[in-house]
Amino acid sequence: MPKLKTKSGAKKRFKISGTGKVIMAQAGKRHGMIKRTNKQIRNQRGTTVMFKGDADNVKKFFLPNG
Repeated sequence: MPKLKTKSGAKKRFKISGTGKVIMAQAGKRHGMIKRTNKQIRNQRGTTVMFKGDADNVKKFFLPNG
């Protein structure tokens, strides 16, 4: 078997925490801030932990070495 390569797009977007969870940036902050409430914008700061089902797929297919 050849070595598995990490998808370079995923490498830039996700990070594995020390306990094995997938950390990702909050979605919905790229454009259209006028129509969002201030509470929404405030709560979307920083990073969040991905849900387990999605995280399992990311670890298996996109970050096999991480």
